[in-house]
Amino acid sequence: MTKFQKFFYRPPYIGLLGFVIVLLVQALGHTVMIVMENMLGPEHVLLAATLMGFAGAVMLYIGMKGDNEVTSTWLGFFAGTFLWTGWVEFSFIWNATTLGVADLMVNGEVVTKAEYLIMPSSIGVMLATLAYFIFNKETKCNFFHWFQRNLYMSTGRPTRGHKRNFAAITCLETIYVVWFCYLLLLLIYDERILGDTHPVTYGLFFINTVWSIYLLNRLLKFWKVTTAIRYAIPTAIITWNSVELLGRWHVFTEIWVHPEKYILEMGMVFGAFVIVVIVSMMTPQHAKQIASQD
Repeated sequence: MTKFQKFFYRPPYIGLLGFVIVLLVQALGHTVMIVMENMLGPEHVLLAATLMGFAGAVMLYIGMKGDNEVTSTWLGFFAGTFLWTGWVEFSFIWNATTLGVADLMVNGEVVTKAEYLIMPSSIGVMLATLAYFIFNKETKCNFFHWFQRNLYMSTGRPTRGHKRNFAAITCLETIYVVWFCYLLLLLIYDERILGDTHPVTYGLFFINTVWSIYLLNRLLKFWKVTTAIRYAIPTAIITWNSVELLGRWHVFTEIWVHPEKYILEMGMVFGAFVIVVIVSMMTPQHAKQIASQD
């Protein structure tokens, strides 16, 4: 093992690399949507979004056929990201435009775009389909296991020898965690429920931040890269909730939603993203075993 490998292919860097990638993807996802809308215009952006979704479906297909767990896990994550952005988010944009839903404005500033105003209508679909995953006896998710164990929701013992498809698992995990966090924030922002300056919202921000730190602390102890990636997805997206709230309160400038003003900065973010992805994908699946043999 080289000096480079000895330095990066061990905790805390294995978990940290996955965390940084997923966190940067959240920022870049906003940038990609804005750039697509501004550059392509309404007459072409939906076609581009459809093709983006198809690209995600192709990634998922390749990942589900592959046997390499590292490659399949990464393909699953990017497939989920492309499918969510291309087919889900832009479908809400199309519906908001078709129905003539206006952006929510406060003091002449857009605080919530029209597509996000109608996204809470999907909460029933999310809960209905989520029931399957909560009751699924084959799940390896610690969150679902907690419900099954403590609320007596178990539907039986896992099937012995059941082979997991890591691309499919990671893809669905990505979509559902993003979906859930979007809905959570949108419900919090709703003035009929709380509002972004409600005392309870500040309390939820504190709880979310503490939870993020707890999850990150656990993530930084991981040795296996694929497990770290799958754990990094909810960890980074939950952390992003706090980032979104801070941006909502104008604590800092969200440069990822103004890429035309911050071309250099977003270019640097993208460059960092590419480098971290390359380093992470080079990490051996069983880094601990390799390190112990060195």
